[in-house]
Amino acid sequence: VQLQASGGGLVQAGGSLRLSCKVSGINFRLNYMDWYRQAPGNQRDFVAGISSNGTTNYQDSVKDRFTISRDNVRNTMYLQMNSLRPEDTAVYYCHYSGGFGNYWGQGTQVTVSS
Repeated sequence: VQLQASGGGLVQAGGSLRLSCKVSGINFRLNYMDWYRQAPGNQRDFVAGISSNGTTNYQDSVKDRFTISRDNVRNTMYLQMNSLRPEDTAVYYCHYSGGFGNYWGQGTQVTVSS
C-alpha cells in the first residue's frame, strides 16, 4: 500500500491550496480515506474524511473552508483548502486504515503567512 501526497506550499492568509493523495495497493473506491495534519509541537489531528459513497466529515475548525473529495478512476483523494489561516500551517498527511493495515502518506508541508 502506498499513499503519495502532494500539493503543499507557501501561501498568504486568505489564499487557497489543493492537496492530492495518490493511492495504490488497495481497492481505493471501496475504502474510507482521510487527511490529518500536524503542527510543530502538536499531536497529529484529524482534518477531514470521506467514505466510499462520498459522505464527508470535517474537523470543526475547517468546516466551510476545506472540501475533501475523491476520484475513484484516478485512485486519488483531494483536499481543497480555501480561506487559509496561519493556524492551518502544518504538515498534512493522507491516511488509510483498513483491512490491509494502517498507512500514512509522506506528508506535505502547508505554510500560511500572515
